[in-house]
Amino acid sequence: MRPVVIPHPSFGDKARRALWNAVWLILYRTSPIPLHGWRRLLLRAFGAKIGSQTRPYPSARIWAPWNFEMGEGSTLGPRSEIYSVARVTLGPWSVVSQRAYLCTASHDIHAPGFALTAAPIAIGRNAWVAADAFVGPGVTLADGAVAAARAVVVKDVDRNIIVGGNPATPIGECGLADFADGSVKPGG
Repeated sequence: MRPVVIPHPSFGDKARRALWNAVWLILYRTSPIPLHGWRRLLLRAFGAKIGSQTRPYPSARIWAPWNFEMGEGSTLGPRSEIYSVARVTLGPWSVVSQRAYLCTASHDIHAPGFALTAAPIAIGRNAWVAADAFVGPGVTLADGAVAAARAVVVKDVDRNIIVGGNPATPIGECGLADFADGSVKPGG
């Protein structure tokens, strides 16, 4: 998807972000790791669509929860970042590993003033964004796709394809899309 220019945030948008940042700092980030239900509650209170059995970790950063969706059983790993200027959708049983960065926004380097642009990111069912990987604006990882550790993904990734490198290119295939939901779990 082609990025669109984003207008300057209104006072209301800035206030909502400030409130979310305070809640994240005081109530979300400080919660013990096993309290995924508590963090699901906080995310839902700020407009996120959160499925059952999801595992958002306390150190995961979500820029705007109202632009974020976690499908059933998905995981948002430690110190991962969701820069959700546009919508970010994690499909059922998908995994975003530690320190991964999903970035929906950038700047138009050809426009005067470098206008902010944004496009949604979609991570498919049973897909995996591995440690330290970067996923750029407008990217879709199809069902079962894998972005290997430290990959820089700037183009869509097809079903059951593994990509790695900078920029990410196909390096293999897997069968994750064919697993039954919930049969692939992080850590075993």
